[in-house]
Amino acid sequence: MIQRPHIDWFALAPMTALFAAGALALMAAVLVPRRARRTTGAVVCALGYAVAFGFAIALYARSPHPQGVIADSLRRDRFGQFAQMILAASGLLAVGVSFRERMRDDHVAEYYALLAFAGGGMLFFVTANNLLTLFLGLEWLSLSLYILCAVDRDLIGGLEAGLKYLIVGGFGSAVLLFGSALVYGESGRLDFPGIAAAGRGHDALFLFGLAMLISGLAFKASAAPFHMWTPDVYEGAPTPVTAFMAAATKTAALVVMLRVLRTAFPGEAHLWTVAVAVIACASLAIGNLAALVQRNVKRMLAYSSISHAGFMLIAIAANNALGGRALLFYLVPYAAMSIGAFAVVAARERELGVPVTFENMAGFGWERPLLGVAMWTFMLGFAGFPLTGGFVGKFYVFSAAYDRGWTWLVIVGVVATLVSLYYYLGLIRAMFMRRSEELQLAPVGGSPPRETLLQGTVIVCVGVTVVSFFAVQPLIDLAKHAANSIPF
Repeated sequence: MIQRPHIDWFALAPMTALFAAGALALMAAVLVPRRARRTTGAVVCALGYAVAFGFAIALYARSPHPQGVIADSLRRDRFGQFAQMILAASGLLAVGVSFRERMRDDHVAEYYALLAFAGGGMLFFVTANNLLTLFLGLEWLSLSLYILCAVDRDLIGGLEAGLKYLIVGGFGSAVLLFGSALVYGESGRLDFPGIAAAGRGHDALFLFGLAMLISGLAFKASAAPFHMWTPDVYEGAPTPVTAFMAAATKTAALVVMLRVLRTAFPGEAHLWTVAVAVIACASLAIGNLAALVQRNVKRMLAYSSISHAGFMLIAIAANNALGGRALLFYLVPYAAMSIGAFAVVAARERELGVPVTFENMAGFGWERPLLGVAMWTFMLGFAGFPLTGGFVGKFYVFSAAYDRGWTWLVIVGVVATLVSLYYYLGLIRAMFMRRSEELQLAPVGGSPPRETLLQGTVIVCVGVTVVSFFAVQPLIDLAKHAANSIPF
């Protein structure tokens, strides 16, 4: 008789919920009348993410001790469940941003199916515990995102964005796969603890495989110098997809990077900590300097996401328990600010029908006060101002680096923060301080249509951004319990 491994279906429930939601959305694309497909697909996808979020919370509460799932190919622990909560919440908010997106009804149900499948792949990805499930999760989420970037045929630049992401993302996946092959060839093990126990850190091919694994994950995290796809894809993809990618893809890639490096390569920490610190510095420098000259708001936010990847990589490079907590805490306000900022951009795009720039954001804060104040909050949060979670996140990351003794890395981060003030405050200036010669008559037709779901999404994102500053201790406790699942 074939011995089948025990399957913990409860641990697989979040991914199963999103897979079921994607399947139902695909059925709706065929069985539901065209005019009802948008609503049906959005409701099914939102329910899938809500159920996945609920299961992730339940798993977090009922997983005080890490344990393997399906022959230890996946890991049920609070570290993975904390990441799953962020990912599921990001997907739910992305549905709110997507509902009124100008898109043909022909393929709108497929859009929500792909959004659910992408989220399911990310939830699978962050619980991977061997090289095989790591690659399967990466491809699961990547293939869905490639199609999502190009799903809107009427969007100028959408097909180009999807093609660029496919080519560069495929290259990044190939690098990660080849690195996995080298690590497996030298260690003879697929599981992360087994790789660590093999002790092959003195072999050149093993170390080369480690370098390729870091590079492949850095592609997905859009960290420099592996960021070349980010500005063009963020600009060309539908804005709700960009919002989801900025929050969720980066969360998944960084969480998995910390898990892989700490679990599979603890003996090589003297090498990978320096490599990750160098990547962090490159991300901070390239992201902030390139953002200074951008006039397109989506491209500016793309380079901003590259710089924030650098801040979060500082927490990974610190290689201590404080760094693990800092990364998880930072991801909460960052995900909210990213989705909220792109939601405001989406609202302006739908109002004007053209790409959003600093120039056509002039006066937006007075025309749409709710969205203007929200964008103002997100920009201050990105810059790390007090009264936002971004301040606490950056402070926590710098504390982790200082605790390791890398004061120079703290200085680099502080300088990068000062540079970022120019473009973050520049957008606030454009929204609230336009010059008198820029004033024009309002277009005929009255105020823009109300978008209840989008505005509700923005309000939730503002709430998370601000509450994460005042409710620091509960979030820190959650992050602490989650980070304790990783051996430090």
